[in-house]
Amino acid sequence: MGNESATDFIYNHVPELILLVGGIIALFIVYTYLKDDSSKKYKFLIVLGVIFGALMIFLSISSYTAWKMFPSVVIVITGFTLVIRPFREVHFAVIGALLVMVLAYIFIGSLAGTPLEFMTEQWPRLIVAFVLGAIAYMILHFAEAIVKLFGKLFNWWPFLLLLALICIVESILMFLGYGSLYDFVTGGN
Repeated sequence: MGNESATDFIYNHVPELILLVGGIIALFIVYTYLKDDSSKKYKFLIVLGVIFGALMIFLSISSYTAWKMFPSVVIVITGFTLVIRPFREVHFAVIGALLVMVLAYIFIGSLAGTPLEFMTEQWPRLIVAFVLGAIAYMILHFAEAIVKLFGKLFNWWPFLLLLALICIVESILMFLGYGSLYDFVTGGN
C-alpha cells in the first residue's frame, strides 16, 4: 500500500474490492447451501448477497465507463446472481398487476369533472382497471419468465461456485497488476 491512505486505496481499487467481496460472499453461499440450506447462516448470507449484489449492480452502472469491460460484466452477472437467488419462486407479475389495478382504479376515480367522467362510475372503472392490470400482468409475466430463465442457471450452485472463483481470481490478478482475467488469458492489455 505504501504512502497510499486506506481511503485512496479503496477509491483506486473499487472493481477489485467489489469482485473480491462478491466472490467471497458467493463462495460462502455455495458452502453453506451444500452444508445446510435451511440454516440461519445460509439465510443471512442470502440477505447479505442481495444487499451486496444490489450494490455491485449500482456501482457497475454508475462507474462502468471507468472500468474495463470484462470486470464490469463479471460484476454485473455476479450482482444479478446474488440478487435473484432468494426471489426464484416469487410471482412478481401478479403483485405488479394488482398494484397497477389498484392505482388505475384510484386514478380513474380522480377523472370526475373531465370529459372522461363516464369512466368514474363503478363498472367502467372496474373494467378499465382490470384491463390495465391484465396488460401489466402480460408484460410483467414475460419479463419475469426471462429473469427466471437466467435465474435458474445463475442459481445452480456449480455456476455460482464458478462465478465466485472467477471473481476472486479476477480481483487478485487486478490487484497484482496483471489487468483482467481476460487480458491475462489472451495476453492483451
